[in-house]
Amino acid sequence: MPDRNDERYDEEANAGAEARRRMLWLATRAAAFAFSAGAVLAALLVFVTISKVQRETELGPTAALAVTVLDADGREIGSRGGTTAPAVPLAELPPYLIRAFLATEDRRFYSHWGIDLRGIARATWVNLRSGGFVEGGSTITQQLAKNLYLDSDRTLWRKAQEALIALWLEGRMSKDEILALYLNRVYMGAGNYGVDAAAHYYFGKSVRDVSLAEAAVLAGLPKAPSRFAPTSDLALAQARASQVLDRMVDNGDLTAQEVAGARAHPAQVAERDKRDGPQYFVDWVVAEVRSRLPDAHGRLTVKTTLDPKRQTAAEEAMRAAFRNGGMKRDVGQGAFIALAPDGAVLALVGGRSYLQSQYNRATQALRQPGSAFKPIVYLAALERGFTPFDEMEDTPVALGDWEPQNTNGRYMGTVTLTQALARSINSVAVKLAERVGVSSIANAARRLGISSPIQDNLSIALGSSEVTLLELTSAYSTFADGGRHFTPYGIVEVASADGNILYTHQSETTQATDEAHAREMTYMLAHVVTEGTGQRAALSDRLAAGKTGTSQDNRDAWFIGYTSNEIAGVWFGNDDNSPMKNVSGGNFAALAWHNYMAASQTGVPPSPLPGAEGDFVIAGNEGSGGGFLSQLAGLFRAAPPVAAPHAEETSGGWGSGSRSGGSALPLGGGKPR
Repeated sequence: MPDRNDERYDEEANAGAEARRRMLWLATRAAAFAFSAGAVLAALLVFVTISKVQRETELGPTAALAVTVLDADGREIGSRGGTTAPAVPLAELPPYLIRAFLATEDRRFYSHWGIDLRGIARATWVNLRSGGFVEGGSTITQQLAKNLYLDSDRTLWRKAQEALIALWLEGRMSKDEILALYLNRVYMGAGNYGVDAAAHYYFGKSVRDVSLAEAAVLAGLPKAPSRFAPTSDLALAQARASQVLDRMVDNGDLTAQEVAGARAHPAQVAERDKRDGPQYFVDWVVAEVRSRLPDAHGRLTVKTTLDPKRQTAAEEAMRAAFRNGGMKRDVGQGAFIALAPDGAVLALVGGRSYLQSQYNRATQALRQPGSAFKPIVYLAALERGFTPFDEMEDTPVALGDWEPQNTNGRYMGTVTLTQALARSINSVAVKLAERVGVSSIANAARRLGISSPIQDNLSIALGSSEVTLLELTSAYSTFADGGRHFTPYGIVEVASADGNILYTHQSETTQATDEAHAREMTYMLAHVVTEGTGQRAALSDRLAAGKTGTSQDNRDAWFIGYTSNEIAGVWFGNDDNSPMKNVSGGNFAALAWHNYMAASQTGVPPSPLPGAEGDFVIAGNEGSGGGFLSQLAGLFRAAPPVAAPHAEETSGGWGSGSRSGGSALPLGGGKPR
């Protein structure tokens, strides 16, 4: 009889062999699947990547949008999307510049085939020894592949695409062609692409003329363009350049004696225009270009409406305001905008410093306008049959739980609408709003170009609904232009690199209100400047009209006004909505507006301001002629005005006597504090 132990042993052996065969079969299937999946993935990688490369190659280097912005005089004031310069052939570049880049970025460039395995191993070893990322392993060809065709995502798929494109480039181009393309396309910081654009930006010269010290700075940029840009931190850029010189010596490109001069006399940044004010305007214009031409690509040149003289005047007026008491009165920010009667933006300041904050407070910030919104209430009243000479009672008002107060706590009794607006009397504005209705006021605001939401309550009479400075300034332009409203614009025309005109501005105008009402508004707003809260805005050589505005707790200070040929608005406040100290539309803002206009109007002959001197016919009384009303208006001007309290009476020249909107409600209404 066979031994049972032997039988059991045979069975176990057979079972083991069967298990091994099954494992081998599974492993073979898995390997086949992995190979097939890998082949499919590789094919997909090749198909997707090469298709992308071919598509973008057909578009050429202009696939990305790059915009150069010119002012009204045709001078460049900024660019977005990358500044490039015409390609510089490799033979025209200084030899030490080429050596500096090779020593820093890819010392084995002429030896590898697009991917440098030795370089990757060396970089890995250096990084392990240092305990951090010190050196990269990407070749110049790989960097070019990324710059030309890929985004900056750090994924395995993107790295695989980078390697594949690098091999493709090496098969299609010579080493010199790859290097020349890289040097003319590499990002060099501050929006500059290519060594020539960077040389012009940082050193004010062609790359053909850079010194060894300057070449070392340029070669040090690709690793971290923003960090090592000499305009950001010159000392750090010079230290990085010294490292580049060390590598050139270690690589045998130059001797220690040959780089000694560059070390002793490091590169300096060329003097540049330090004004950053126009950059807010540039951002706004470029956003408009992208909106109007969403499919545009390549380099575009945009001619704009920005007047360099007025832009300088606006920036200086704002700087003067901050210098003269801004800090001690907790004024953190300000914005300014000036418009031509047809809506052209002549000047724009979006904040205290563009370098510190790119947020555009002239076009983006929604703030409570306080009494600067009252003219819209008064316009709605005129359209309902009121006149500038109608009388109302300045007495306490109570609407349920809401009891809005006059800023100075006093009441004047019977006043005309002109007097009420000039002195920014809150009680009259609220009573007037109640008479004409919130919907009429909102409708008037929409026709004047205000698109921000308008609250559905009477607190809008005191400026509780938030608006932008651009919106409100544009609204006032309607009064200055005979009731016509033009949409604000900054772009005159957009041209492609080959000179084709892609867009030309066409004025968009509507008759927002009757011309007679516009003149009546100008008449009342002129009294604000001559005898009301806006007296600090008055100009010595010409008539002006405008309105002050101050939101609750002095959180916002506004003045919007105009002459016969220009409309301007100014705002001061804090981004966190914290209060300022005794800053109002009638002092801080009105004075900044005055300073701007005094400079802007220099050399401009005075001309009549329609309506300011009573030259209008009350709407509905056209048949009676305008002579009597003009005489009546003259009598109002000649009559002794009811004394407006002077700011000096309460706070040494900065008090609430000039404040115009202290009872504006918080957002959503409610009882004022």
